[in-house]
Amino acid sequence: MIRVARLTGKDLAAALPDVARLRIEVFRAFPYLYDGDLAYEEAYLQVYRDSDAAIVVGAFDEGRLIGAATGTPMEDHADEFGAALAGTGLALERIFYCAESVLLPDYRGQGIGHRFFDLREDHARSLGRTHCAFCGVVRPADHPLRPDDYRPLDAFWRKRGYAPVEGAVAQFRWKDIDQSHETDHSLQFWMRAL
Repeated sequence: MIRVARLTGKDLAAALPDVARLRIEVFRAFPYLYDGDLAYEEAYLQVYRDSDAAIVVGAFDEGRLIGAATGTPMEDHADEFGAALAGTGLALERIFYCAESVLLPDYRGQGIGHRFFDLREDHARSLGRTHCAFCGVVRPADHPLRPDDYRPLDAFWRKRGYAPVEGAVAQFRWKDIDQSHETDHSLQFWMRAL
């Protein structure tokens, strides 16, 4: 039986090394194609240690972290993503950022993704946030590394009440698995009112 739990404080900090490993493993697949390393991950995940309002939702199989979803107030990510949301008319202090959701392939399709969103949205409401947002990488439909059986998550996100935010596209750099250096990537924001 999979246990899904909300982690904050010391429990959150203790889970971050495993979250880093999961991010590297899961985001290596299409559409992210992320060629990550632990040093970068540790620096990136520091924001969750630094934010008193951060959350990690962990999915555990017999004590082993097999999936995780993270979130913080949007202003904790203002440098990376705030500019993309400037045209929404919403103050960053009203938005909760549902950052990553990573789940090992063998555990997908069991409702864990819904629990990830449920618990982060509940956390956002407890902080007085009125909206939740996340972003997903944009890849062309004919990308050469796109697997034949790839299914975008758009239908799942729309079922949860999220919709793309027109014009809200962030830029982020990382090294793809088939590249020798970092390149820019477009990430489309999706949002819903709580």
